[in-house]
Amino acid sequence: MNQKLINIESKFRPEIEGLRVVAALLVAVYHIWFNRVSGGVDVFFVISGFLITTSIVSTINRTGDFRFRPYVTKLMKRLLPSVFFILAIVLILSWFLLPKSILDKTIHEVFASMFFYQNWQLAFSSTDYLDSSQMKTPVEHFWALSIQGQFYIIWFLVFTFVLILIKKYKLTKVKKLINTILGILFVSSFIYSIYLTTVNQPWAYFITMTRVWEFALGSLLCINLSSIKINKYVATVIGWLGLIGLILTGIVFNVSEMFPGYIALWPMTCALFIVLSGTCDTRFGIKRFLGSPVMVKLGGIAFGIYLWHWVLLEFYRYNVQDTPGFIVGCIIIISSIVLSFLMTKFIEEPIRSSHDNKFSFKRLGIMGSVNVLLIGSLLLNAYIGQNRLENNITDKNYPGALAAKNPDDIPEKEPIPSYSEVFNDLPQAHLDGSNQGLKESDLKIGEYGETEDYDATIALIGSSHSEHWLGAILKATKDENYRVLNMTRSGTRFSTGYSDDDSKGIWVNNVLDYLKDADVDLVISHATASDTPNHKIHQQMVDQLQFVKDEYGMEVLAIRDDPRYGFNVLESLETHGLEETTKKMNSVDNQKDESFWRKFEKENKSLHKVDLTDYFKVNGTFQPIIGNVIIYRDNRHLTNTYSESFGPIFKEEIDKIDLD
Repeated sequence: MNQKLINIESKFRPEIEGLRVVAALLVAVYHIWFNRVSGGVDVFFVISGFLITTSIVSTINRTGDFRFRPYVTKLMKRLLPSVFFILAIVLILSWFLLPKSILDKTIHEVFASMFFYQNWQLAFSSTDYLDSSQMKTPVEHFWALSIQGQFYIIWFLVFTFVLILIKKYKLTKVKKLINTILGILFVSSFIYSIYLTTVNQPWAYFITMTRVWEFALGSLLCINLSSIKINKYVATVIGWLGLIGLILTGIVFNVSEMFPGYIALWPMTCALFIVLSGTCDTRFGIKRFLGSPVMVKLGGIAFGIYLWHWVLLEFYRYNVQDTPGFIVGCIIIISSIVLSFLMTKFIEEPIRSSHDNKFSFKRLGIMGSVNVLLIGSLLLNAYIGQNRLENNITDKNYPGALAAKNPDDIPEKEPIPSYSEVFNDLPQAHLDGSNQGLKESDLKIGEYGETEDYDATIALIGSSHSEHWLGAILKATKDENYRVLNMTRSGTRFSTGYSDDDSKGIWVNNVLDYLKDADVDLVISHATASDTPNHKIHQQMVDQLQFVKDEYGMEVLAIRDDPRYGFNVLESLETHGLEETTKKMNSVDNQKDESFWRKFEKENKSLHKVDLTDYFKVNGTFQPIIGNVIIYRDNRHLTNTYSESFGPIFKEEIDKIDLD
């Protein structure tokens, strides 16, 4: 190419550097004190789209070509030093300061962060970014960096495609072509983001496709900025409006449930206002503040501030207290700034600024190898510890739920699963994939036990609060000639309370369609939700089970929901100890379904019912460990080990029902 691809301004924009640090500090402030999303990450994405497009177009204008190796080499030298260094620090500190129950999850997420697929790791592990009951790793925030890395590759492909079209067809209306392609990406990703945020917000929050529009908006601004003219008065007003609007994002909107849908336009529009304002030099404009030497200096280390603040925050939470006070929060932010400055100067800059790529990649190779060795060492140590514990397990020492009524006969032993294994102590349906996530509405059935020539079929149906009883049912039926079916979907009760066009309602109808002609003798499902006193919710679950009984002639065993808590029981158990956790468990109303269940027991005679509440208590007190088995893997879901200990109890209940 002998002429420029497109005319753009590629000069240094000091106000963008200031905007970067504002975004980073907003993320930190909202994480530390409010446990909310600030919109800062969305601003980062817009800025990244603007800057990388400026860099790509400038490269093509200068060289007439766009090659992958120089492009990705530059990106790796910019991103990897800080990433590898912080991940190494996290791995070392995790061994000494992190609860063992979250160590395995942390290791997996560190590995995912190293290779820039952390966002997908979180999506597939059903992580909710702002659910305080879920144990958070010190690297969970790397999801945004992973999306950014994926975006850079996508944009390479986009502009390579643009160049191919230009050269092949000798196109001259380049700006129109780029705007068309970016516009298509923006609109399609934006529509998908709105849809998926409505259907499955936690999933939408992490995946790449719902975020492309945010980068595309920044890119469109870059391509068209030189054509946008505003006077200095308008520039002054919109600049300050943009900054104020950005700061207020997390206060004005319930962003934890609405992002990344259309509400994300608010902080992004604020960012656009600030960038547009920066095209004019005005006496009282936002550019004078954001483009000041101090803000520009801080903007240069904003990347590190974002990465460090969450690491420090999570280690503080696990070792001191859940919510930092004002002074401690300020110390975390100041420490993030200092660590970022030192890391940038001594770790990142020597590699990034070196013209000797062999030197740079040799250092990166050493840093990456150290991380892999640390990961391997942690996994090996956890494996050895788990093996040691498993070799000492006997039924007598680990009776689990069976010890609830005779606790004095059980010798005190190190509890199982080991803390490093609790998080992954899942039902078989979760491990083999027959439990469905919220993104799926088609019915998926897991088949266990006897699959041919069986005497009866038991179907476990409902949400994860049904699914975690699968271990108990499989233990109860292991010596019987029964087939066991698992039909569960995360977050979806077997209820009449969903509309037919809702994804949850579609799934429930699919279950009913299957049961209509199915060879099923007994349906088992939880019939209440212990975290709500709403009788309507419970009644809709009972009504669905009653329909199955009356219309399909199947026996039904309705289970009262297990006690739930507003805090992570496992995290509390490991960080605060048995005594403190027991106090917390008994200081709250963990069974708000009490009045409905008593009414249900008294009035409904056609459904079989079982209330297992007493197996979560010892001497009338709710416990986190019974029979040397850890009960909860989070704030509400049972460990599979504790579920399996209910085997004899479920066998007794099933034997009461005539399945012939």
